[in-house]
Order: sequence, then C-alpha cells, then structure tokens
Amino acid sequence: MTNLFSELRLGAITTPNRIFMAPLTRCRAGGEHIANDLMAEYYAQRASAGLLIAEATMAMAGNSAFWMEPGIHSPAQVTGWKLVTDAVHTAGGRIFLQIWHGGRACHPLLNGGAQPVSASAIAIAGDEVLTPEGKRPYVMPRALRDDEIPGIVAGFRQAAENAQAAGFDGVEVHGANGYLLDQFLRDGSNQRDGAYGGSLENRARLLFEVVAATCAVWGSDRVGLRISPLNSYNDMIDSDPIGLATWLAGELNRFDLAYLHLMRADFFGKQQGDVVTPVRANYKGVLIGNMGYTPEEAEAAVAAGTLDAVAFGTGFLANPDLPARIKAKAPLNQANPATFYTPGPEGYTDYPVLTK
Repeated sequence: MTNLFSELRLGAITTPNRIFMAPLTRCRAGGEHIANDLMAEYYAQRASAGLLIAEATMAMAGNSAFWMEPGIHSPAQVTGWKLVTDAVHTAGGRIFLQIWHGGRACHPLLNGGAQPVSASAIAIAGDEVLTPEGKRPYVMPRALRDDEIPGIVAGFRQAAENAQAAGFDGVEVHGANGYLLDQFLRDGSNQRDGAYGGSLENRARLLFEVVAATCAVWGSDRVGLRISPLNSYNDMIDSDPIGLATWLAGELNRFDLAYLHLMRADFFGKQQGDVVTPVRANYKGVLIGNMGYTPEEAEAAVAAGTLDAVAFGTGFLANPDLPARIKAKAPLNQANPATFYTPGPEGYTDYPVLTK
C-alpha cells in the first residue's frame, strides 16, 4: 500500500495519506441543527484519514432533508462546529465541511411548512423521507425563479464564511446525489428554459456560480466539489451522464480547485458506465474517487495515476482507525446499517479500534 500512504498536495494543504473519509450523513446533530460533543468525538476518532470530509451541512436555514442533520447558517451552529474542528486538529487531522442545499429532497414537515424548491416542479418519486411524523412521500417542489437564484448563491457564500469562522481547513461544495445543485445540473430534473436551463452551460450555471462564490471566500485551493453523474439516488437521471461528466471535467479546470470528488457509480445500479476514465482524461487537478473501492483497488488506482486519492464511506464509519487497519492488513469491522441514522453513540462512536 505504498501509494495510499504517500503524501498528497491538496491545494493549500498536504495530506499524510490518500485514504480520505467520505461525507456521511449520520443525523446526530442536536436541536436547531447544532453540532455537538458526540460529533466532535466521532470525527476526532477518525482523524488519521488523509482528509475528513464532514457530512452534508445546511448552507442556509429552512432546507432540512434529514431532520437531525447539522447546519452552518447560525452563530450557534458555528460554535458547535468549532467543537468538532478543535477536536480534529488536536488529534492531528484535517477537515473540510460539505456545504449543501437539499432542494426538492426537503419536506414541509422539516421546514415549518415551507414548500421545497428545485430547478423544475418535478417531485422525487418512489421514495419517502423521514419526518417527525414518520416517513412521508416527497412533495411537489416549486421551480426557483431566476431572480431568486442570486439569494441561493449568497447563501452558499455565507456558509463558506461561516465554515471559516468554525475553523475548518476548507469546504466541499455538494453538487451530487440529487440535491439542489445536482437538480439544476441533470436534465431529468431540470426542464426549465432561460439562463439556467436547456444547454449544458445553462444547467451548470448555478453550480459554477456557487463554486466561484465559495472560492472568493476561501481561495480556490481550499475548495473541493463533489459530483455524481451516474447516481440515481433521489430519483435522478440524465440523458447523457458520460457526456455531462466529460464536459464538466474540462470546464472545472478553470477554477483550479483543491480537488474534484467523483462518485463513480449508481447506488441502485440503474445507470451504468465509466465516468472515471473520461473525467481523468479531461480534469487536470487532484481527482478523488469514491463508491465501493477496496483498499487493493484504491492502491492500484493511485499507482496507475487514475486517481490521486480515494474516499471511503462505510469503511470509515465502522473503522475509526481505517488507515492503520489497511496498513496492517487487519480485518475490518462490519458496519451496522440499523444505526446509521439513529441518535446517540451506538453505531457511531463505539466501533472498536485495533488493540496492540
């Protein structure tokens, strides 16, 4: 595993290894979506990752999609996240915050009755969202007006500023998995016309505006972006995902980001294809791969130059000391899906580490 354990220059920072922790929604935030001591313990346990990418965090108020997810839009939330960043830095780690807007994946029962917004008035079909009243179907969103979009960009910019105040090392813009920026990007959910619909350039306009605003706060060398061209999660589809990924890879070079974080597959296997090869061929910066990589496959991908690092999700969830286990070729703890989103420490901070 020589390559996985080599240093990587990641924009403004250097990581000691290329085993990153993917953003994982865990729904352990307290009231008012405030990060807490339990979350600080969880992230500090995993500080041996080359980079920790914290979970999807609400950039602006009124856009909850998971009930107990954290936010970064209030002073109290900034203070809560400072507990996390201080704990991670004390443990020797580096941590970026993933800033996010749920779009049509939000629900009125989670947001004071407010109707969710999206690129177009198309609801998520075939799934339900967990609310305080139990699981409920997703509702019809309303299409954002063009004159409302600058407010979305400003909200992401403020979230980036708040992440700085909270002590993060950088931010990752969440452009994946069927949330607002992805809803504009893919043509299955964006059927609008005008400046933000139709062509690839128009559908990507909001994403690029958010990335530019975030870079204006942090500098581009402390900003990453996550995309998922194939993933059908949240009822997503695009008519040409390979073409979309290829085009995006080339266009993103002008931002000189710290990294591009690419989800290579579809959670549900509905959409197939190789997005890694064309993205690697067209993107000139640091490329992080994600979704189902074994340590051996990750090592081979880094050795071949296909990827620069790999982000592990459930592997890190169940193994706080994942890099040490990979290096020692030790058995891995198995994750318990029943506790992925439940409150408290069970299945969160109680996974065992290797004993010497």
